[in-house]
Amino acid sequence: MEPGLLIFPTHSWDTIGGDRLVFDPEKEPSCVGILSNLFMKREGVVRSLHPTHSVAALGKEAISFVEGEEHIDTPCGLNGCWHKLYKRAAKILFLGCTLKRNTIIHGVEEWVGIENRLTKHHVPMKIIMPDKSIMDRPMRRHSSPVRDISFFYDKLEKPLLYKGLAKKGKIGDADSILCDSKGMVDLTADFLKRNHDLFLDDQPVPDEWYRTDTK
Repeated sequence: MEPGLLIFPTHSWDTIGGDRLVFDPEKEPSCVGILSNLFMKREGVVRSLHPTHSVAALGKEAISFVEGEEHIDTPCGLNGCWHKLYKRAAKILFLGCTLKRNTIIHGVEEWVGIENRLTKHHVPMKIIMPDKSIMDRPMRRHSSPVRDISFFYDKLEKPLLYKGLAKKGKIGDADSILCDSKGMVDLTADFLKRNHDLFLDDQPVPDEWYRTDTK
């Protein structure tokens, strides 16, 4: 079997902000679950230097995958780790959670230029670099007209399953969804071209946008 690359989100958007604006990738815990925190401690794992939306990687090309995040000033910028998942056609596993936790969809909204998804101002964050120097990294944050736009990302489940871009199953007792990142991003981008505000409410994606058996 070919050596692969395993990636976990290790976000810190819930803790870096307000009065805490210095991100230390060696010490800052992940706010997205115990598995991500345990994974960061494994030998050979490297973490990207993104102050709010970092990832940790293990395996082939892990170092090159996480490089450059310190130069990105948005949560899911082009050529950052979340965009690299798309370019690699990676598989994304939602383990025991729904598509409401689908960070890459934030990326799609950013990449296709949906308005009002990022703050106009930059927050003056800093990063503690590997050599212990401190780098200024002003960051824009997620923003939207609704309180939590990701709450409506799970409306993608039905279209993704229909198109064969996602599979549902169980891992242990956990309901899980495995998605094809490239297909999911491309389909979502098409939906957003039809309706920029698709994720501002709980209305389902119209069947005729993706089904071949509707008129």
